[in-house]
Amino acid sequence: MAQEQAALDALDLAVLTALHEHPRAGVLELSRVTRVARATLQSRLRRLEQLGVITGYGPDVDLAAAGFPVQAFVTLEIAQGALDEVTRDLEGIPGVLEAHATTGSGDVLCRVAASSHEALQETLLELSRSPAVVRSTSVVALSVVVPPRVLSLLTATQPGGASRAPAYRDPGA
Repeated sequence: MAQEQAALDALDLAVLTALHEHPRAGVLELSRVTRVARATLQSRLRRLEQLGVITGYGPDVDLAAAGFPVQAFVTLEIAQGALDEVTRDLEGIPGVLEAHATTGSGDVLCRVAASSHEALQETLLELSRSPAVVRSTSVVALSVVVPPRVLSLLTATQPGGASRAPAYRDPGA
C-alpha cells in the first residue's frame, strides 16, 4: 500500500526545524519559535503526524555512550522468496537496529550494533543461523562521517512558494 506523499510548505519545514532544534519544547514554546498561533502549530503537528512525516518524539540515543560502540553494516543474500522468513529472524535479534530490502548483489542491508567485537561476531553468527540466509558480508563502521539527517534534504527541495498559513512569516525574511 502506497503512503500518501506530503507536500511540505515553509511552515511545515519551520515546525520540523523547531522540533529538531528544540526537541523538549512544548507546543506553546514551539509556537513562539515559529511565530505562529498555538492552534496553527497544533494543527500542523497533527497533520504531519497523520501523514506519517513525524513518526515519533523519542530521544536520540548515542549507541556508543549507551555501551554499544561497535557498529557494522551487513549485506545478506537470502533464498528466493524468503523475505518474510528473514524479516522474522532479524526481528528476533536485538543487535539488528534496522534492515532494508535492497537491489543489487545483496537482498537485505542490516545495521547492527554490539558492545564489543566478540559480541558483534556472535550477532553475525546468529544472522548466519537463519535458514533463509545464503551468504552474508559485513563491514565494520569506523566512525560517523555524516550523522542521520533529513532537514537538509527537505529544505533543499523546498520550492519558494507561500505557506498555507496566512499568518506565518518566515523569521529569516
